[in-house]
Amino acid sequence: MEILTQTAPKTNLLGLSRKAMEAFFVSLGEKPYRAQQVLKWIHFEGVHAIDAMTNLSKALRAKLHEIAEITPPEIAYESTAQDGTHKFLLRLADGNCIETIFIPETERGTLCVSSQVGCTLNCDFCSTGKQGFNRNLSAAEIIGQVWTAARSLSENKTTHDRAVTNVVMMGMGEPLLNFDNVVSAMDIMLDDFAYGLSKRRVTLSTAGVVPAMLKLREVSDVALAVSLHAPNDELRDVLVPLNKKYPLKELMQVCKDYFKDDKRRYVTMEYVMLAGINDTPTHAKQLIRLLEGIPSKVNLIPFNPFPTTIYKRSDRATIDKFREILMAAGINAITRKTRGDDIDAACGQLVGQVKDRTRRSERHLKKFADSQNASNL
Repeated sequence: MEILTQTAPKTNLLGLSRKAMEAFFVSLGEKPYRAQQVLKWIHFEGVHAIDAMTNLSKALRAKLHEIAEITPPEIAYESTAQDGTHKFLLRLADGNCIETIFIPETERGTLCVSSQVGCTLNCDFCSTGKQGFNRNLSAAEIIGQVWTAARSLSENKTTHDRAVTNVVMMGMGEPLLNFDNVVSAMDIMLDDFAYGLSKRRVTLSTAGVVPAMLKLREVSDVALAVSLHAPNDELRDVLVPLNKKYPLKELMQVCKDYFKDDKRRYVTMEYVMLAGINDTPTHAKQLIRLLEGIPSKVNLIPFNPFPTTIYKRSDRATIDKFREILMAAGINAITRKTRGDDIDAACGQLVGQVKDRTRRSERHLKKFADSQNASNL
């Protein structure tokens, strides 16, 4: 009778921070400095072949072949918008697909990175949330988006001419509900032997998971953005249901104290502009009162529609008036330029291909169909 033995899965070195990489090599009887060497090969040089790491001994490379791998997500599809925004649809090992967006500008290139397959939250105006949820991404799958995009975008550049200068954790998912993997990936983004990004060039966006925000403040000093979208609890309970668990009073207290040790830093408040919903002068004045005493700036985001939404974008005059009211009260407010909406790569439009185990997408489509039928009666 043949006995089948199950081999242990290989460690994906792509997802190991410097601390984790050091522990990995020490467990092999190697010196901790091997971590710096391998981090540089993988992330700075963009190498995924172990044999290309020529400053490692042949014996160590042979050992790594047995127990380790460097496996990034696979590019399933790419498209470029008229404004140059580039969308990557990345296929994961389990068949799910996520989306990663690169936004080129004159002085910088910003990569919008996903943290979950789908999203655990169900924000009412967001296409990603309507796709349901499958699972959290591993640290390797998160940093793999940066690795893949940087390598792809730099193919026609010199080796160290980095296309990606900024990373925003604003793609699919709520980053703080995948805390450990997101923090590990951001540590790699900040590491001088990997991508070497400054703390002001990596931004985490959250809908307001208050306990995790407090924890994040203790372990990471990346920039913080909050998906606010409403100036009062009644409206935010509808638009961002997480608010029922962590209402604005709790959230704003965390935001007020978040950068208390550095008076030069502030929290970015993201506010999607929904016609007739949250865009009136009354809402603007409520927002002014809400943000009193909080070091912040406000990003006004024109709503980006998707096929099954009931919401519409506020017109330009309404957005301009809203911004003027905020500015007159001394609040720094900017209107975010819509990028990539012609390829569904704009804020709130990311959908990927999610094997929804929540059945939320099914319920959403039924609800939308019922509302359409009712309006046709």
